[in-house]
Amino acid sequence: MEQNALPDYLSALNETQRNAVYHTGRPLLILAGAGSGKTRVITTKIAYFIREKNVKPWSILAVTFTNKAAKEMASRAALIEPDSENSMIRTFHSFGAWFLRRNAEAAKLNSNFIIYDDDDVVSLLSSVIDKKKDELRLIAAYIARAKDRNIGPDSEELPIINHTKEFRAIYAKYEERMRQTGNVDFGDLIKKPIEILRQQPEIAERIQDRFSVIMVDEYQDANVAQFELLKKITSAGSYLCVVGDDDQSIYRFRGAEVQNILCFSDMFGGADIIKLEKNYRSTREILDLANSVVKNNKGRHGKKLEAVRGSGKLPCLYFLDNQEREAEVCADLIKTSIRQKETRYSDWAILYRTNAQSLGFENEFIHRKIPYRIVGSLKFYEREEIKDALALLSFMVNPKDEVSFRRVVNKPARGIGEITINKILKERWNEHDWDIEATLKKTASTFSAKARSGIETFLSAIKTGRSALEGGIKKMDNKTVLRFADGLSICVAQLIESSGIAAYHRDHDEVSGEQRIANLQELINSAVLYKCDNDGLLEFLEHIELDRTITQQNDSDDRVTLITLHNTKGLEYKCVIMTGLEQGLFPRTDKKDNDLEEERRLFYVGVTRAMNELYLTSCAVRRVWGQISFMEPSLFLREADMSCVKINGEIPHRFGAQKNIILNTDTFHSHIRYKTSSDGRWRIGDRVFNDDHGYGELCEIKETEDGPVIKVLFETGRSIKFLSKAQSKHYMKIKD
Repeated sequence: MEQNALPDYLSALNETQRNAVYHTGRPLLILAGAGSGKTRVITTKIAYFIREKNVKPWSILAVTFTNKAAKEMASRAALIEPDSENSMIRTFHSFGAWFLRRNAEAAKLNSNFIIYDDDDVVSLLSSVIDKKKDELRLIAAYIARAKDRNIGPDSEELPIINHTKEFRAIYAKYEERMRQTGNVDFGDLIKKPIEILRQQPEIAERIQDRFSVIMVDEYQDANVAQFELLKKITSAGSYLCVVGDDDQSIYRFRGAEVQNILCFSDMFGGADIIKLEKNYRSTREILDLANSVVKNNKGRHGKKLEAVRGSGKLPCLYFLDNQEREAEVCADLIKTSIRQKETRYSDWAILYRTNAQSLGFENEFIHRKIPYRIVGSLKFYEREEIKDALALLSFMVNPKDEVSFRRVVNKPARGIGEITINKILKERWNEHDWDIEATLKKTASTFSAKARSGIETFLSAIKTGRSALEGGIKKMDNKTVLRFADGLSICVAQLIESSGIAAYHRDHDEVSGEQRIANLQELINSAVLYKCDNDGLLEFLEHIELDRTITQQNDSDDRVTLITLHNTKGLEYKCVIMTGLEQGLFPRTDKKDNDLEEERRLFYVGVTRAMNELYLTSCAVRRVWGQISFMEPSLFLREADMSCVKINGEIPHRFGAQKNIILNTDTFHSHIRYKTSSDGRWRIGDRVFNDDHGYGELCEIKETEDGPVIKVLFETGRSIKFLSKAQSKHYMKIKD
C-alpha cells in the first residue's frame, strides 16, 4: 500500500510496526523492546488479517498471560475491527479450560469440572498424606512446578523438581485422587490438553484446522508446558506470530523459560524476526543507561532502543550513607517537585528488589505527609507476620490485651483452641482480674496436658522477651534464623524466635516463607533505633500505631507508588527512583550465570519504566539480617555507562576508577565531604579495629579548625567520631 492510501489504523504505525503487521507466511518473532508499542502491533495485526486478508475472526487465536492483558487486547482490537470480537483472545489457562470442556470425554472428565485453587490443592493433599499444612503447601508448590514443565509422576525428569522417592509417590497418589474427584488444578489446564493432543491425532487435527492464525503476547513469559501446547496446536498450514522481549524475561522463578524466545527461530523452522526498537516512553538518556547494562547479557538476541521523544534529564545516581538517608532523599525529591508544581504524587514510583524494603519509605512518607500506595503486597504493618509480631509485643507490655492474646496464644498451634481461650477469658472475668497472664498461671492446671504444655510454651516466650528487654539476654542461638544488632532489636528478635512465630512463617511455604522472614527481620532492624527498655518498647509501638492510623486516613488516588521491580512489568511512571543498588541486595551475591542475567534484565525493566526522570540510590551501609553491613555498589552500576549519569554524593572507593563521570554541582550536601583527611592518615572506606568496639569502616571526614574529625561506623551499629591528631592511635587501620 502507498503511504497516502493507508487506512487510519495502519498509518498510525511506524514503518517497522507496519512490516510486522503485514508479515505472513513463515512463523514470526516480533522482538518488541520496552515502550515500543507491541500491544498496538498485535491488535492491529488481528484487525489486518480480518479486514485485508479475509481471515475468519473465529479462526484467530491470541493468547497472553493475564486476564487484564487479554481484556485490553480484546477491547483495543475491537476498536479497530468490531468483528475481532469473534476471535478467541484468552489467557493460556483460559484457553486450556475451554479446550478441556470441549474435549472432556477424551480427558476422562465431566465437562462441568471444577478448577482447584491453591487452598483446594492443599486440602486434597491432606487426604493423601498426613503432614502439616506448611509441608503440604511446599509439596503443592513442587507439583505445580512439575506441571509447568509438563512433567508427570512417572517421568524420568521429575528429579529436577524434587529427587526424593517420597515426592514421586505423593505426586502419583495426588494425581489418582484428583482423577477420582473429576476435577483439575491450575497446572492441568495446560498439561492435560498436551496429553490429549499428543495421544489423539484426530483432536489435534481438528484444533489445528480451527485456528489458522495463532498469536502469543509476552512470549518471553511462556513456560515449558505452554511452549509444548503451542507446538501441538500449530500446524504447517497455520500462521504463528509471537511477540515478546528477551530483555524483559524476569519470571524464571515462576517457570518462565527465556530459551523459548531465544530459540524460537530454530524451533519453528527458520522463523523471521522483526525488531521493534523505537521507544515511545523514555528519553534518550534513560534508554542509553538501560542499554549499557543489558548488553552485558549473553543470552539475548540483541537490540538497541531508540528514543522517539529525544533527549531529557540525565539520570541521577545518589551515593548515600544508609537506608535512613535513602528514604529522606526520596522524600526530598518528591516534595521539592510537588512544591514547585512540576509533578503530582502519582507521577512518582519507588522501586525496590524485596517487599521488606518498603518499611523505611513508609515510615518516612508518613512523617512527611506524603501519600503512598503499595502495589503487589500489603502495607508493611498489615502483613500477617508483622501483625503477629506486634501482637506478641503488645501482650508482653500489656497482659490485659485480649485482642493480641487471641491472635497469638495458639499460633503456632499449641493445643489451645477457641473453647480453651474462651474459658481462660471467662475465668478472668469471674475473678475480676483483667491480667490474662496471671489468669493463665492460675488456671493452667485445669486444662488438658496438651493445652497446659502450650500455655507453658507461650508464657515462656513472654518471659524470654521480658528478659531480653531487661538486658538479661545479649546473644541468640546459632540455630535461629533472625538476627539483631543493638537497642530494642534484641528484645523483638528474641520474642519472635522464642514464640515460634518465626519458624511458623518460615515454614509457611518455600517462596512466601522466605519473604515473611525478611519482613520480620526488617521489623527487628527498625527497632535498633529505640532503647531496649520498657519506655523504648512503648515508644516503638506508639510510633507504629500512629503510622497505621495516619495511613488509614489517606484514601487519595494521588499517591506515590511503592512497588517491587518484578511488579513493575508493563507499567510506566513519569518519575522513577530505583533504590537499593548494592551487591548482595540487587543483585544477590549468590546469583550466577542464568540467574545473574535475569537480575540484569530486572534492572533493565526497572530503568525502562521511567518516562521523564530516573534516580538511582546506593547505600554505603545497610542493616541486613539484624547486622550493620558495609555495602558495595551494585555490579550493574559498575557496568553502566557513567556518561549517562549525574553523580551525587561521595563516590565509594570500591566503585573503582570510572571514566566520564559527571558530578552534580547542586547543593546535595550542605557540608563539604572529603575523600582523604588533610593529614593524610585516613581515607573514606578504610577498615579499622578498636579494642572497645571491634571492626568498623570509616564513613565520614570533616575538616575543622582542630584538624580532621573522623567518623567510623562499627559492625555493632554504633558510630564513633574522633579527632585524628589526638586519637588516631586508638584505631588500627586494617586490610579488607
